Amino acid sequence: MAGADNPQPKRLKKPTRPGAEAPRKPLQVMHISKKEAQQESKQEPLQDIAHQKEEANGSISSTTKHQEKSTLSPFSESSSFKKSDVNQDNFDNISMADLLGPPDESNKGSTKVQLEKTQRSVDDFDFDEDAFLAALDENEPIGNTGEIATGEVIGIESDGVYVDIGGKAPGFMPKKECGLGVITNLKERFPKGLEVEVLVTREQNADGMVTISCRALALRKSWERVREQEKEGKVVQVKVNGFNRGGVTCDLEGLRGFIPRSQLDDGENHENYVGKTVGVAFLEVNPDTRKLVLSQKRAVVATRLAELKVGQLVEGKVASVKPYGFFVDLGGASGLLHQSMITNGSIRSLRQVFSQGDPIKAIIVELDPGRGRISLNTALLEGPPGELLSDKEKVMKEAEERADKARKAIQEKQDKKIEEKENSQTLANKD
Repeated sequence: MAGADNPQPKRLKKPTRPGAEAPRKPLQVMHISKKEAQQESKQEPLQDIAHQKEEANGSISSTTKHQEKSTLSPFSESSSFKKSDVNQDNFDNISMADLLGPPDESNKGSTKVQLEKTQRSVDDFDFDEDAFLAALDENEPIGNTGEIATGEVIGIESDGVYVDIGGKAPGFMPKKECGLGVITNLKERFPKGLEVEVLVTREQNADGMVTISCRALALRKSWERVREQEKEGKVVQVKVNGFNRGGVTCDLEGLRGFIPRSQLDDGENHENYVGKTVGVAFLEVNPDTRKLVLSQKRAVVATRLAELKVGQLVEGKVASVKPYGFFVDLGGASGLLHQSMITNGSIRSLRQVFSQGDPIKAIIVELDPGRGRISLNTALLEGPPGELLSDKEKVMKEAEERADKARKAIQEKQDKKIEEKENSQTLANKD
């Protein structure tokens, strides 16, 4: 039974007769052995690595078993052996690094040289920062839409003018964009070498050429001047050059202006204004919509406003009574006396103070020439609060004397505002 558990390797029997031959091995066994030998010769490098790795982990492959079989036993492949017969003590202290061997350092030097070459800094090169920036400036695109450029006329054609504005190619200005109005002779208007200021209306095309315009630049500047005049509340003189059912047209700074019939002194016969020069003020100035609306009637108000100043005592008549105050006719201009500026006392109804057509004296506390607004005040003329309600005639009679005190109060108030503004600016600068 013990032999069954641990069978011994079978050995070939010796021949019984002297002349008898030993039995041959089966052809199939010889074929397998030959095939395995061929595989071993082809896969020897791979098997060596696998053999070393598997023995390090404590496992033996079938290929390894075959190799050990041929080493430990002189018998044929059919003979068997014990797995315990393999001595594994020699592999206990072997690491993976020992199995793989030292790294290949043949290319280490060349790799280091390559890294040193690729890790060169900017300082290793001949770099001129000024020359680099100059090259960028030279190749920077010139002429974005909306930019103003100055150039020199270099060529004239029948359909336009070529101007050198410093780009890769000259700018082209079509004939209709050469200026305001009609230009009949381009050569006289734009001789070669003339320096002109233009507005870029279209960016570079494929050839690097931009489209420019003197007319667009002139219109832009005209709108800027007109807006300044509007803010200042100026009265300007214009010449009427046409009319239609709604009013008359005129020219102002090269712009087309319109005066509605309702804003003319004689709107019923507005066609008679053609060819005449009239003074007008501004109702609407809008460059985006190209709207320029003027008024002859407001020009009278603007002229009157130019004669007035803050703190001045004015006389007039109550033109109308509104829920929020009185409109006062000042002779060519209308001022508003708001209910909050009538008296320092409490009033139940505006009509208990003034009625339409009553004469009135008031002090100007605010002027807005651009909007044509005049703000008035009568509470500054009072002594005790509510005096205007109890003794209105006395207040109006002594208005001149009381106006001096009122002007001092207005001046002190203005000085206080200026001081507060300066203090706030000083604190902001410190922060």
